[in-house]
Amino acid sequence: MQDSNKLKVVLMWHMHQPDYRDCNTGVYQQPWTYLHAIKDYVDMVMHLEAHPNAHVIVNFTPILLEQIDDYATQIANFLSEQSPIGDPLLSALASPTLPIQSLDQKKLIYWCSRSNEQHVIQRFPVYERLLKLSEKLEESPDSIEYINDQYIHDLLVWYHLCWLAENVRRTDIRIKRLLKKEHTFDLHDRHELLTVIGEHMSSIIPRYRNLAESKQIELSTTPYAHPIVPLLVDLKCTTDAMPDAPLPSHDVYPGGVERSRWHIEKSISVFEQYFGFAPVGCWPSEGAVSAATCNLLQAYDFKWVASGAGVYWNSIKSLQAAEQLHENMSEHMPNQLANQDIMCFFRDDRLSDLIGFEYSSWHADDAVANLIHVLKDIAKHEKNNPERVVSIILDGENAWEHYPENGYYFLNALYKQLSDHPDIELTTYSAIQNNKTIKPQILPTLKAGSWVYGTLSTWIGSKDKNTAWDMLCEAKQCYDDVKKSGELTTAEMNEATMQLAICEGSDWFWWFGDYNSADSVSDFEKLYRDNLSNLYQLLHQPAPEYLSSKFTFGQGNPEGGGSMRRSG
Repeated sequence: MQDSNKLKVVLMWHMHQPDYRDCNTGVYQQPWTYLHAIKDYVDMVMHLEAHPNAHVIVNFTPILLEQIDDYATQIANFLSEQSPIGDPLLSALASPTLPIQSLDQKKLIYWCSRSNEQHVIQRFPVYERLLKLSEKLEESPDSIEYINDQYIHDLLVWYHLCWLAENVRRTDIRIKRLLKKEHTFDLHDRHELLTVIGEHMSSIIPRYRNLAESKQIELSTTPYAHPIVPLLVDLKCTTDAMPDAPLPSHDVYPGGVERSRWHIEKSISVFEQYFGFAPVGCWPSEGAVSAATCNLLQAYDFKWVASGAGVYWNSIKSLQAAEQLHENMSEHMPNQLANQDIMCFFRDDRLSDLIGFEYSSWHADDAVANLIHVLKDIAKHEKNNPERVVSIILDGENAWEHYPENGYYFLNALYKQLSDHPDIELTTYSAIQNNKTIKPQILPTLKAGSWVYGTLSTWIGSKDKNTAWDMLCEAKQCYDDVKKSGELTTAEMNEATMQLAICEGSDWFWWFGDYNSADSVSDFEKLYRDNLSNLYQLLHQPAPEYLSSKFTFGQGNPEGGGSMRRSG
């Protein structure tokens, strides 16, 4: 039973990684899915299990659930049958031998250096010393021939030890033994580490499912391959929040409404497969919403949707101009569009960004005390709104490497103090939606936008992003033509449909642009072109020549780029 006198707070953690598998071989091109799984998804569920009164929402993208399951299956098959693992980094950890080629060795060493300098590398002196040796290789590349297998094996073990969940490092006696051993890890050591990794990969989905079944958490979903649904439906909705934005040369994405329905239906199917029930809530990809998107989700029995505060403020500007803005209207309220039943909630950008970017440098108790202070200010300022709901929404993976001990102390303090606070109620959107005494405010309009700046500028509206949309539109038109011709079998068409879904994902567009690092842009730009090329191949059609050439280049790595981005 909800207490109307308490400030309702919703914590929502969004878990997402794009599909990193090579479209032809199935081999993972980047290790981030399993690394974030064994570090962040495991730590996050352990913290929740330790604080049973902490009620939160956890959002999993379907494409991530499938990859977690795939990794768990591959590791189990390797340990039982010595079947190959389709991830180069994990395969190297498990294999008795390492690549002979110096380029492959350099790539392994490079992969094993991708950790947070302050909170990971400097925390583990042995790992730091190994990496300093690798830096000398950069100064004298020819010296790679003097690097032996033991050095790389030790580096591989330390890299994975550092990427394990903090709770696992503190409690698992096998991991404690490896940490104490420090070096000269043998094949038994490496297989023991892989066993731990496999156990946690296979436990992630069931543990979150158990918490959902016990009603401690709510699980929600995202359209299947993480597309920006408002843009699939209407490319021109870009101008809702950016009237002067340049658009792709194609006016519409062919069959965009149908494709949006496909992604929504597929997401429900995958969610039910792993969790055993249908989702009622949706964090649309990147919180990207529009009135048409909400209408589609409502048609599939979704009860709530969430987005960024910038979308809310863009949507009520017209009310301000017409002096129709009610004095109690606030982003901290459940909302409904006229003629729609689905509830819309909006992210408190300030609090979400404090956790994502600022509190990592604070003492954990001070950070949580500050957050509670801000929450109490909101409660005081909006005391006339008993329905107020403060939504704190951010990804559940990228922030924690910037915190000491992967956010161990902060998350413990956060859950304990919020769940025990006499004036705060941790709750979920479904609990709010089911509370019939709560009356949502009515929004006359909903401007298309996302959690980033309240616009869709991260995915469209610049030269490189628009070029990528034109490539996708042309590929989709080819797909439609082949489907209409009936030349492919049902199985062949289904394979092409799945490949099209991967191409429609938002992550490619996120990375296109000069504000990102050259290495990151290069990785994702190549994967995007490879995925489009594979789509043409599956359709038995020649790929356009332009897919053989780079079309976007990064020039830096400022705060506005990378895997984390401020909301405004």
